[in-house]
Amino acid sequence: MAGTLYIVSTPIGNLEDITLRAIRLLEEVDLIAAEDTRVTRKLLGRYEIHTPFTSFHQHTKASKTENLIERLERGDSIALVSDAGTPGVSDPGSQLIGQAIEKGISIIPVPGPSAALAALVASGMPTGRFAFDGFPPRARTDRREFFEALRIEKRTTVLFESPGRLVSTLEALFEALGSRDIAVARELTKKFEEIFRGTIQGAIEHFRTNTPRGEFTLVVGPSEIDDGKRASPNLSEIQVALEAAIAAGTSPRNAVESVSLSLKLPRNLVYRVLLGIRESGRSKGKPR
Repeated sequence: MAGTLYIVSTPIGNLEDITLRAIRLLEEVDLIAAEDTRVTRKLLGRYEIHTPFTSFHQHTKASKTENLIERLERGDSIALVSDAGTPGVSDPGSQLIGQAIEKGISIIPVPGPSAALAALVASGMPTGRFAFDGFPPRARTDRREFFEALRIEKRTTVLFESPGRLVSTLEALFEALGSRDIAVARELTKKFEEIFRGTIQGAIEHFRTNTPRGEFTLVVGPSEIDDGKRASPNLSEIQVALEAAIAAGTSPRNAVESVSLSLKLPRNLVYRVLLGIRESGRSKGKPR
């Protein structure tokens, strides 16, 4: 008789955030498959769990997955754990889960901590409908399409991001969405937990001043565009606002920033209007 693969959620920071059921199962299974054995060793040590464990991460060879499947088919029980939170969510555990399902092996989820849900409920954003999109893509074209799609997303959106890419991602969000509401949660459940709540522009300013450290979860407010269609912007209003700002001595770059913020419009849209003003000036023989 085949064994069981348990998908066991573990703490996202504070080691006290583990269920009694998870502790019991980690003690009872034949093997623990861990994303990072160094992280899992700390958790097992805290609760004096002596179950054998092995590594299972994104660089694990196919032969290792086959070995785990073979053990499950022989009747062993295995607990799959990630570094933090629920296995299979933005981590390689989904590979093992998928193959176990194909082999008809019993899969039992053991729910627990989730950075996405913790950030969502603490964000103050609407929680009735939400989407989890994991880490934004890194390729330029993919990133642009990814953030553009959020313009008309009517659900609250939850993202993960690393500290080194946080500011650039916030800038890309501002470029695509304008100054929409956002919550940025850092180091959830840990000693230096912090949740920034405000606008995307405010978050950019905050994290430019305060160097990002730790793991981040972003909660982006839903689009207010009706019927899933983007509202037609008033281009003449944008042009008037830009011309007034520049006439007052504001640099073109800062004018774009201030107008996009005040009118709650994407920066790239305002910039295109600025380019139109410049092109019109050249065609009329005016200086650039």
